[in-house]
Amino acid sequence: MKRNIFSILMLFFLSINSQNIQPFKSGEWLKYKISYSGWLKAGEATVSLTNDKINGIDLFHSKMVGKTTGALNLLFKVRDRYESFFENENILTNKFIRNINEGGYKKNIEIQFNHDKDEATVNNLKTKSLKNFKIKKNAQDMVSVFYFLRKYFSINDLDDKNEISVNMFFDSENYNLKIKYLKTEIINTNFGKILCFKIRPYVQYGRVFKKDESLTMWITADDNRIPIKVKADLIVGSIRIDLESFSNLTNSFKIQF
Repeated sequence: MKRNIFSILMLFFLSINSQNIQPFKSGEWLKYKISYSGWLKAGEATVSLTNDKINGIDLFHSKMVGKTTGALNLLFKVRDRYESFFENENILTNKFIRNINEGGYKKNIEIQFNHDKDEATVNNLKTKSLKNFKIKKNAQDMVSVFYFLRKYFSINDLDDKNEISVNMFFDSENYNLKIKYLKTEIINTNFGKILCFKIRPYVQYGRVFKKDESLTMWITADDNRIPIKVKADLIVGSIRIDLESFSNLTNSFKIQF
C-alpha cells in the first residue's frame, strides 16, 4: 500500500445535505473499519466532535484518527491524526492540524486561517518553518469540509453535470474539490438496509489512485448525512471503509425494513 493511504479517509468524509436540519452536534462519534483488497482488515479510524474555544471564539473541534491494525501494522505502520477547529454556525475553518506517521514518513503541520485577508499561515513543526499563502474565498481544510458539506450542500445545487465543488486548502496548495452525484439507492450494511446517496469525488490519480474516478462513497440519506461506506481502486489493490459503530447522533438513524 502506498504512503498517505489514510489521506483517502479525508476524502471519504464528504456528503450532500438537502435540508436545513442540523446534521451534527458536539459529542458525535463515528468508528470505521478499513479493509484492503476486500478481505484483509487493514485498520480503523474514528471521528469525534466536541466544543472548544480559541481566543474566546466558540468553535467545534473535530478530530480524525486513523491507524493500521493486525498483520499490516507490522509491514506498514500508520498513525495519523487530523484536527480542525471551525466556527459553529457557518463552518468556517479557524485552525487545522495534521500530524501523521505513515511507514516512517512523518509530517506535523498546523495551519491558521485568516478569512478576512484570505490567507493561511502554515507552521511546519518538523522543519520549524513558517509560511503565508493566499487562499480561495471561504476555503475549507481536509476535516472541516466534511461538516461543511454535511450542512450546506444540496442536490439542488448540482450543476448540469450533476456535480458540486468546494474550495479547499491543503498543506500549501489551493484545491477545488469536485464531487459527482450518481444516484440514490438502498444498500445492505451491518445495521440493516440504509437509503444512501451514492457520490464520487474526483481524486488525483497516478500516485495512489488508478484514475480520477477511483473513489465511490455512500452517504446516509437521513438527516445526519454520515458516510457509511466507501470503495476505492488503488494502484495496488483496493480499499473499503465501513461504518462500524456510532454514538450521540443529532437525528435518528433510519433503517429501511
